[in-house]
Amino acid sequence: MENTFIFSVVTFIYGLSSVLYIAGSVFHSEKIVKAGFFFLVFGFAGNVTGFFLRWIESYRLGIGRIPLSNLYESLVFFAVSAAFLYIVFLKKNTYPTVGAIVSTIIFFAMAYAGISPNSDSAISPLVPALRSNWLTTHVMTCFFAYAAFAISFAVSLIIIFKAKEGVLERLEILNSQIILFGFLFLTLGIITGSVWANSAWGRYWSWDSKETWALITWLVYALVLHSRYMTEWSSKVTAWLSILGFLAVMFTYFGVNLILPGLHSYA
Repeated sequence: MENTFIFSVVTFIYGLSSVLYIAGSVFHSEKIVKAGFFFLVFGFAGNVTGFFLRWIESYRLGIGRIPLSNLYESLVFFAVSAAFLYIVFLKKNTYPTVGAIVSTIIFFAMAYAGISPNSDSAISPLVPALRSNWLTTHVMTCFFAYAAFAISFAVSLIIIFKAKEGVLERLEILNSQIILFGFLFLTLGIITGSVWANSAWGRYWSWDSKETWALITWLVYALVLHSRYMTEWSSKVTAWLSILGFLAVMFTYFGVNLILPGLHSYA
């Protein structure tokens, strides 16, 4: 399939972006950082192209669905979302170490999608539970949130381990903006998921393992925002909480599917 070939090429482009960002950060080279950003944008363009080609191909196969229904497709969309949000929030030459971390996360997401035995690249019909107009809204809002939290994770690492006094305040403001964006989208994701659950299963909330961990993640980031705006906790405490939140995101996304069976076992 042409879309999977494009995604394979895009994976290497993201990998090159990651290497360039790391090299630019280590050698303090603005030219290398600019090259890293160029390849990140190039990879993003290819990623979007492959996404829409896969969508079109599903109609050619008589399936006709948006590619958001399994692990492979969700990882591809996560990469699209993270690259897009990085470009929007950080642009090209701001904090190259953040770019190094984010591009590496995106690269590993795409690489895992391509090589994991749990990730199937075949375009298959939707299972009955996913045949809903809520699929697009629910999945997109959740993954924009996950992507924002991935960027916040990178920013938080810099705040804890590397930030100098001159840039610390700007990083704190940037981190708060990204977390607030992710928190709003996660809230929308939980709400749309609840409405969808009611139409599919006859109840808004089932305390399914995925639902429970999504709520835990929401509570952690609520605490992060509370610590930022309502307390006098240090920026490093808030950053550590943000990292904890991203670990909760990772478990909600991967751990629940692999360890805890539930109503979302198809996701």
